Amino acid sequence: MSDVAERVAELARWMAEGDVVVLSGAGLSTESGIPDYRGPSGVARRATPMTYQTFTRDPVARRRYWARSHLGWRTIGDARPNDGHRAVARLQRLGLLRGIVTQNVDGLHQAAGAGDVVELHGNLARVTCLDCREPSDRSTLEDRLRTANPAFDKTPTEINPDGDVELDDDDLAGFVVVDCAGCGGMLKPDVVYFGESVPPERVSRSFELVCGGRTLLVLGSSLTVMSGRRFVLRAAKLGIRVAIVNQGVTRGEPYADLVVDAPLGEVLPEVARLAESGYAPTH
Repeated sequence: MSDVAERVAELARWMAEGDVVVLSGAGLSTESGIPDYRGPSGVARRATPMTYQTFTRDPVARRRYWARSHLGWRTIGDARPNDGHRAVARLQRLGLLRGIVTQNVDGLHQAAGAGDVVELHGNLARVTCLDCREPSDRSTLEDRLRTANPAFDKTPTEINPDGDVELDDDDLAGFVVVDCAGCGGMLKPDVVYFGESVPPERVSRSFELVCGGRTLLVLGSSLTVMSGRRFVLRAAKLGIRVAIVNQGVTRGEPYADLVVDAPLGEVLPEVARLAESGYAPTH
């Protein structure tokens, strides 16, 4: 049995014991056509994510964001769950998961059939007004943006995990941003930007899940930012097993009891299959 196969079998045994908390990152969605920020090599992409301060204070930057995000939404909105998402949902249906915490904003866990997902950074399918706080669907906003910009049909050169795309500033001329249909206030995707705090109730719920679990399973995250790494640190401090499935290095490896460096869409279905059988081979 290969080293990877042995690690997959060991992970399946841990899963079969139950009380597993999943912490997922952008690497889980790459097989659905949504790139991550770092990729298998762990080298950061050149894109600089939008910050809350820039979005709210700079009208030009806000227009640039909405124009680029309007194009990027085609990829995010059309993305479908991959085998990794479906395997996580299968593990949940088997009653082996204590909870799912995701850093992703694509909603693909739910689309695969998972429920009760803690979305740390929100969901791009939702929009909120920063003035009246009224929520709305992204699909409704997209209809309004298309109506306001009938001739805007550019080709992006690269898309980012938050739905933003790479586009020359010359291609943004004339793009019209729409405001809240109810109060005329500023609209923002219901996601946590860099420089913005994750809502405390999401953080506390995530810590509650992790601290009560038997195993923390990290999927597709480089754990570069503290938003996700703090849960690994807490689990390690409490003596809770930490397993990581990711392509490339992560900052969580010093705290991990088991690491599988392989494609998630291949590893997770096999883990779910073995865990469902209640038996994983040892040789």
